[in-house]
Amino acid sequence: MKIDGVVPSDLRRAADAARRAEAAGYDGVWSAETNADPFLPLVLTAEHTERVEIGTGIAVAFARSPMTTAQLAHNLNGYSGGRFLLGLGSQIKPHIEKRFSMPWSHPAARMREFILAMRAIWDCWDNGTKLDFRGEFYQHTLMTPFFTPPASQHGTPKVFLAAVGEKMTEVAGEVADGMLVHGFTTERYLREVTIPAIERGAAKAGATRADRELSLPAFVVTGRDEAEMKTAADAVRAQIAFYGSTPAYRGVLELHGWGDLQTELNGLSKQGQWQAMGEAIDDEVLNTFAVVAEPDDVPGGLRKRFDGLVERLSFYVPYSLDSEITDGFVNGLQSP
Repeated sequence: MKIDGVVPSDLRRAADAARRAEAAGYDGVWSAETNADPFLPLVLTAEHTERVEIGTGIAVAFARSPMTTAQLAHNLNGYSGGRFLLGLGSQIKPHIEKRFSMPWSHPAARMREFILAMRAIWDCWDNGTKLDFRGEFYQHTLMTPFFTPPASQHGTPKVFLAAVGEKMTEVAGEVADGMLVHGFTTERYLREVTIPAIERGAAKAGATRADRELSLPAFVVTGRDEAEMKTAADAVRAQIAFYGSTPAYRGVLELHGWGDLQTELNGLSKQGQWQAMGEAIDDEVLNTFAVVAEPDDVPGGLRKRFDGLVERLSFYVPYSLDSEITDGFVNGLQSP
């Protein structure tokens, strides 16, 4: 199992954070697209590290075109010596249409075509194949020598796709190299929903589950004393409640018989009752979504829950946690 960390969006801090992650033994680092561009910190990360894989977790696909995304990925993969992982996500309709002013429709089918279009573009650049991609959502039929970058010396970038629902998960299995599992998941949902969907998608491409790499940011509740444990638990309850209020994620709760909780959380969110939302997450729900343990016991808890289910693991801790503790998680997970 590979253990990953993150790099901050603040460009003044990215290089130092990446160096520390590599020195601590992390296998990869991810840069997220929230309030800043996710690709820029990875330029600095590539420059100031030698070993760790670097990836976007995630970049919003539908805010871009396959051509612009393919070019960014091609450049970063070359500059990093083949260490770049292109993590993509769809976002949701209001953000795509109202924030990015881009088209939205049939997200799973559109994402499948987006990734296939990028692969056609990379094939053109690397192998000289005529660019002639004609899909329902994207068409790429023009590439002249002036606009063709040098062929990659490191192969095409690996593509990871973020998914929760079965349709998008099947797309990840079919056309991506791996999947970015949403933090709002459980061991049971992984076993009963996610992995079977990955297998169905992979089979369409003549591949198997073993050909697809799953990456999971796992919720962790930990602390060195009772006060720290409560702070951590409250923060994770709030984050679980936030995701649980989203209708698109209802299926995760329904699998456990908690569909009514999603309705309750959604109603509270519309009233702005954020504290009440967190309080609605009881201990059973918290322990199902998160590994709750003292620092020394976290690696064992993560390994017991996710070993054999995912190939990459990171720590989802929406609260302040000393880097010495998370570095200890890495050592504990990577030790035999």
